[in-house]
Amino acid sequence: MTPRHLDTRSGHRIAVRHRPCRRTAPTLLFLPGYASDMMGSKALALDALAEREGWGMIRFDYRGTGESEGSFADFTLEDWLEDAEAAASLAAGPIATGPLLVVGSSMGGWLMLHLAERLGSRVAALIGIAAAPDFTEWGRTDADKARLARGETVHDPNPYGPEPTPMHPGFWADGQDNRMLDGEIALDCPVTLLHGMHDADVPWDVSRRLAGALRSERVHLTLVKDGDHRLSRPEDIALLLGALGTI
Repeated sequence: MTPRHLDTRSGHRIAVRHRPCRRTAPTLLFLPGYASDMMGSKALALDALAEREGWGMIRFDYRGTGESEGSFADFTLEDWLEDAEAAASLAAGPIATGPLLVVGSSMGGWLMLHLAERLGSRVAALIGIAAAPDFTEWGRTDADKARLARGETVHDPNPYGPEPTPMHPGFWADGQDNRMLDGEIALDCPVTLLHGMHDADVPWDVSRRLAGALRSERVHLTLVKDGDHRLSRPEDIALLLGALGTI
């Protein structure tokens, strides 16, 4: 499927792959993780499910990543939330009238919470995969925070590629302004949280804290004892697709 380009509210262009749904069928919106894109195994598995079932599917790249325009260093959580909101707009209208199901991976699990607050009843359910709200806080040492506050970029080892992963001071500061776990998250839709207990990037206790912070009474937390951060093995993908069937 060839990507199209979509303009955000602030005039930036993002790359989107959109599979329209059949009338009132659900539409899936996938939010990738930090420095990730829409071509990962989980996104592709969800797209294949949507194609089989006649559901809608929206995949996109945040600006500065994948096929979207811009430099990664220039953008923040708020910018990428605006991208997510632009992508979600494709699921609204007289043709696509079914429920919107948002799936967020890692940082995408943080963005999905803010997006659901903005979209309200348009969002029927959420699925977080190793959701990482507030990772600018619990994921950084005091020394890192001091460097970032001074305007320095911090680089982390990258187990998935040869180049280290940067965290830029603008992103960090914006993330600190958008923390959620210390108060009630005023969402009432069903939420499913999947987390590997061998996750070396996001402690599984973050999902436990998130489950407690959510106002919704319909929150299900599934821990995968031998699962890692990505949860992209065949059995992990099957768990994700099965979770969609329980909503």
